Amino acid sequence: MRMSSIFITFLCVSLFACKPQPADKVILPINSMKKIMWDMMQADEWYTQTSLKDSLHKRNKENIQLYEQIFSIHQTSRKQYYNSYHYYQMHPNELKELVDSLSAYSAREKAPQKAANPK
Repeated sequence: MRMSSIFITFLCVSLFACKPQPADKVILPINSMKKIMWDMMQADEWYTQTSLKDSLHKRNKENIQLYEQIFSIHQTSRKQYYNSYHYYQMHPNELKELVDSLSAYSAREKAPQKAANPK
C-alpha cells in the first residue's frame, strides 16, 4: 500500500512538472537554426553591399526589417530565435554542431552557384 502511494505521488509530481513551455521558450532545433542563420547571413551580405552604395544612409534600419521577414518566413519570433541563440551559446557542444551544420549547409548552397558561374 505504501509503495503504491509513493508511486502515485511521484506520478502526480511528474505530470505537473511537465507543463507545456510557452512558444518563445522552446529552443529551435539545429536544422531550423542553421536555415534561419543562413538567411540572416545572406540578408547581412545584401545589406552591406547596398549600404556601401548608399551615400545618404537611407537604408539605416532596413536590416532589421529583413530580419523580421526572415523570422516570418521561418514561422518563428525574434524572441524565440534569440532565446535559442543564447541557449546554443551556453552549450558549446551543441553550438559546435550548429556551426558545423551551418558551414556544411553554406557549402551546399554555394556549390550550385559556382557550377553556374565557373571562372
